[in-house]
Amino acid sequence: MAHDAARDRKDQQLDRDRVVDDDQALTTQQGVRVDHTDDSLTAGERGPTLMEDFHVREKITHFDHERIPERVVHARGAGAYGVFQPYDDWLGAHTCARFLTDPNEATPVFVRFSTVAGSRGSADTVRDVRGFAVKFYTEAGNYDLVGNNFPVFFIQDGAKFPDFVHAVKPEPRNEIPQAASAHDTLWDFVSLQPETLHTIMWLMSDRALPRSYRMMQGFGVHTFRLVDASGHGTFVKFHWTPALGTHSLIWDEVQKVAGADPDFNRRDLWDAIEAGAFPEWELGVQLVPEEDEFAFGFDLLDATKIIPEEQVPVRPVGRLTLNRNPDNFFAETEQIAFHTANVVPGIDFTNDPLLQARNFSYLDTQLIRLGGPNFAQLPVNRPVAEVHNDQRDGYGQHRVHTSATSYSKNSISDDAPTPGCPGAFAHYTEKVEGATVRRRSESFKDFYSQATLFWNSMSGVEAEHIVAAFRFELGKVNDRGIRARVVDQLRLVDLDLATRVAAGIGVPAPAAAGEPNHGRTSPALSQLTDPVMSVATRKVAVLAADGVDGAGVARLVEDLRARGAMPEVVGLADGVVRGADGTEVEADKALPTTASVLYDAVAVPCGPESAASLARDGRALHFVAEAFKHAKAVAGFGAGLDVLRAARVEAAYAEGPDPVEDQGVVTTTAHGGDLPAGFLDAFANAIAAHRAWGRVTDEVAA
Repeated sequence: MAHDAARDRKDQQLDRDRVVDDDQALTTQQGVRVDHTDDSLTAGERGPTLMEDFHVREKITHFDHERIPERVVHARGAGAYGVFQPYDDWLGAHTCARFLTDPNEATPVFVRFSTVAGSRGSADTVRDVRGFAVKFYTEAGNYDLVGNNFPVFFIQDGAKFPDFVHAVKPEPRNEIPQAASAHDTLWDFVSLQPETLHTIMWLMSDRALPRSYRMMQGFGVHTFRLVDASGHGTFVKFHWTPALGTHSLIWDEVQKVAGADPDFNRRDLWDAIEAGAFPEWELGVQLVPEEDEFAFGFDLLDATKIIPEEQVPVRPVGRLTLNRNPDNFFAETEQIAFHTANVVPGIDFTNDPLLQARNFSYLDTQLIRLGGPNFAQLPVNRPVAEVHNDQRDGYGQHRVHTSATSYSKNSISDDAPTPGCPGAFAHYTEKVEGATVRRRSESFKDFYSQATLFWNSMSGVEAEHIVAAFRFELGKVNDRGIRARVVDQLRLVDLDLATRVAAGIGVPAPAAAGEPNHGRTSPALSQLTDPVMSVATRKVAVLAADGVDGAGVARLVEDLRARGAMPEVVGLADGVVRGADGTEVEADKALPTTASVLYDAVAVPCGPESAASLARDGRALHFVAEAFKHAKAVAGFGAGLDVLRAARVEAAYAEGPDPVEDQGVVTTTAHGGDLPAGFLDAFANAIAAHRAWGRVTDEVAA
């Protein structure tokens, strides 16, 4: 990767601000060394505490003020540092933003992923939109691409944002439910605001249950504007595509993962980076010439709409790689401040009314959350570009300004800092006129066609999941009138969808559709259209007990690691598992402290004694049966096949060394170091497929 001065400067900045307290003398905030920190200063051993104990007063006061207000939305997040680098300079014909056009420039970034509705203490795997916010530390200043893993949003105008968030948050009477949309107020809002329906379809789909932040798409949501050196504009939509493909969990899984590991997505991101399996995404753009602004059957400024990729293809721009975890969650992941209005020359806004409101709201939020106007001086927010202005004082002022002036124009400081320098940001020139009104454009009034497009584009299994999601969510709504109104709205999306949902929630099926289903599809909207097949970073549980086939385990684990997977030996207890040949196999995890929902696949090796112990253990049988139920890859070899049979894994089993693969279940009677390559290949392919979707049952979908 090309050397980049901006990236080095950001690393140097962070190095200067990084404090290593290990092996250092304990001091107060003023640098005074402290000899004792376990007891307060008192008048006698059992006397009153003295006010003159400045150390304990400082220690407790700081503790009392350690918490800052959590974000109203996107409170629960995880983040990492990395770099972005363009592939080539083709986008230079449309923008003067060098970080998008110079293939020799590697721009440092910080990316924060998040859930939207829940508090900081909620679980990672709830049904929700996921934030995908990227801060680019460019030489022209910081640029923030503040997006989501859905390309659309619930509302069209920012004036409705407080209403939507109030509706989806826990209900004000009892603060229930946490981090969940399955309750009356959200669906009451949806039933009365049809503009929400397109994003609601995404929310009810598997997209709301990502397997990993590393396997999640990201979108800029809004239509932005690229601006070239001559001031000419081009409309643009931003897309992030994960190198590992876009994959999801299923509903039965996410509820169990929330209990087994509520930090599932956070841990996944952290562990992958620590292991050197650096997550990657490709940045792509959809470009629309200004003269084509009105060439679509929808309004480009409507954030509840996508541009179907069949109409405007996504063109690749460059690659984002996350390669370093933060050193301190609070200082970096919690204090990072994103703002849609943080743009650099070459990127500008459009008149999207939701975007316009965000451009106000984000700055206003940061002022109260981070304690004043100087939050940009915090290390994680500080640009690598030099900062010179006349803004002074305020809470959290870290800079020591030495200028004799703090105003412009001035003669005392030779009119410095000087506006209008080369490379200065110039707003896109656009003629604006019209009467002052509170009225939505008629071009925003199509609420159903793209919701129908999304529904039409789903595979059979994805459609089943959407129906099951609506039934679960609306089944939690106590007011049956709200249930009926939502079904009536779904009737205008697709009659079959509405009928199937109604059948599960105790309301009458709709009598008739609205407009007939237009029948159009967009294959890119389905996660199962041309999926990325990769075993890289997939977690595989290898169940083992005393008497296990040590040589077979070693061959399987070695092969999976060579392919980039992350196998773990799961024993009945922690410690060493004794191999049948006297070898020792170290258990990475113990069965009582883990669960099959935390893995992508499971394998049961040979070893008659080991297999007999596993077959007698209800937890082991449940582990295998649950993985099979969730359509994950399951493998067994030698005596391990007896455990699969005991767990009622229904498949065609091998009757000899030649491997058999049946709907993601891979078996062979071979064992030891002679496991056939065909067995290893078939198991890896089954893992790479993510699920054996033909095995998914209605029970799992629900």
